[in-house]
Amino acid sequence: MTELPDGFHSITPRIVAAGATDLVHFLQQAFGAEGELSGDAPAILRIGDSTLMVSEAGERAPATAFLYLYVADADACYGRAVELGATPLEAPADMPYGDRRAMVEDAWGNVWQIATYRAAAD
Repeated sequence: MTELPDGFHSITPRIVAAGATDLVHFLQQAFGAEGELSGDAPAILRIGDSTLMVSEAGERAPATAFLYLYVADADACYGRAVELGATPLEAPADMPYGDRRAMVEDAWGNVWQIATYRAAAD
């Protein structure tokens, strides 16, 4: 296995956005992301046990993501995201595979499936 920086996995998602600073603030408020955008380097954010990189568009064209995010309370997280300007795509609902899940699209075009794991019903 290749050695990796602390907190990184073999695949680390990266979003390139026009207005990366505002996206980072959204992620901090909606999803509890920790980390900051600093200079020309990408922001290295932690959401739960995962790392997400966010860069300002310019040298690279904007690139969005479709991400599945596990949180402690999908309903509350969905509500915060919508309150902060995300477009609701799916209201929170129980899925047959055990997750309580909702979906939003943020102002930068990223789609977030927000889920809380619950044991699947037998």
